[in-house]
Amino acid sequence: MSKNSCVIYAPVDTLSGYGSRARDTVKSIIDLKKDEWDIKIIPCPWGNTSTGFIDENPEWHFLNKYLIPGQLTQQPDIFIWITIPTEFQKVGKYNIGITAGLETNLVPGDWVEGCNRMDLVLTSSEHSKKAFQDSKYQRVNDKTKQVEGTVELTTPVEVIFEGIDTNIYKHLDTPNKEIGALNTIPEDFCYLFVGHWLQGDVSEDRKNVGLLVKAFFEVFKNKKNKPALILKTSLVGPSYMDRDEVLKRFQMIRESVNSTDLPNIYLLCGEFTDEEMNQIYNHPKVKAMVTLTKGEGFGRPLLEFTQSKKPILATNWSGHLDFLNKDFVSLINGTLTNVHPSAANQWLLKEFKWFSPDTGQAGFYLKDMFENYKNYVDGGKRQAYHAKTNFSFEKMTEKMAEYLKRIPEFPKQVQLKLPQLKKIELPKLQKVEANG
Repeated sequence: MSKNSCVIYAPVDTLSGYGSRARDTVKSIIDLKKDEWDIKIIPCPWGNTSTGFIDENPEWHFLNKYLIPGQLTQQPDIFIWITIPTEFQKVGKYNIGITAGLETNLVPGDWVEGCNRMDLVLTSSEHSKKAFQDSKYQRVNDKTKQVEGTVELTTPVEVIFEGIDTNIYKHLDTPNKEIGALNTIPEDFCYLFVGHWLQGDVSEDRKNVGLLVKAFFEVFKNKKNKPALILKTSLVGPSYMDRDEVLKRFQMIRESVNSTDLPNIYLLCGEFTDEEMNQIYNHPKVKAMVTLTKGEGFGRPLLEFTQSKKPILATNWSGHLDFLNKDFVSLINGTLTNVHPSAANQWLLKEFKWFSPDTGQAGFYLKDMFENYKNYVDGGKRQAYHAKTNFSFEKMTEKMAEYLKRIPEFPKQVQLKLPQLKKIELPKLQKVEANG
């Protein structure tokens, strides 16, 4: 009996967050269906991020045997897109769209239309799911300007979180103190931030790196004892030009603070392996992770960091609240505000909303966690257990198995085995003479 054919279109070879998401999802599907499906992968780009991840990481070389060019010779039974919804097309007999969604309260109309071309949509968090469900628009004829209907989600949408690999991300009793040159930092207490410094004015970029830098300066300026802040950040990717632009932004904020006695901020540049990131998370000088993010589709670095058993300070909105337990971490309240024009793009529209944290509360937690660290340690340990128990790669695969059961059975091409027929002896015919 032939197998179901499955083609997955995904940025599996890119060095990006979406690439990590795609690889984990593909691995999960392969683990579940390699004996039942004929699986092929079409690798696609992801923005301006570089490629070559598979060749550079031997543990992922197994994906090479599944890779094919972009041309299809026949319609597959199942087609799975791991990308943004505007690219979704009905290619297979059954089509699944997998997307992290957007970090705002709504998504654009063409994202909704893309999802409606699918039979099932899987997104990363309850936040993203709600944004798709809440997005409803009037369809207006370009010529007549008359309303011709509405655009709203009609395809089922479910949540498939980004499961953590607890074989890699875990608590280390004796971490490598030399990793990332962190041992050269004189401060013994460092906050850590991990994420891109995206477009937008100070306090308006999505990850809110600018506000984090400014708030850190303001809270600890002129203090006798100061912690440090480590920024593992870049604008696009690892390069000298990228680093120099980050330093320019940093210097501009520094000059806006009315003091010369400021805490130190250190910049970590370059690509790190998962194992190296886990070493950074567990480094004894790294005491907590902090983010003032305005919105996350999921928030992968936060989940990875939980396994270090250290405290987390984050904003109280969007995707990371799925796995961050409010009783175990410190959450900063705030209000929903419109996306600033300086951060808006073709998807992050100015009429959409995301989170603006209360800077006073952020300052309080930064100061209190530094001065009363022992009060936060137990929460970090509890959060680690909560995340490991409920948000592991294995738990994600279990959830994926549930969704794949929805795929209908397709007619299979089978070889017909005809019964062996007995040879029948026919009687001999005699010639009959016709009468005169």
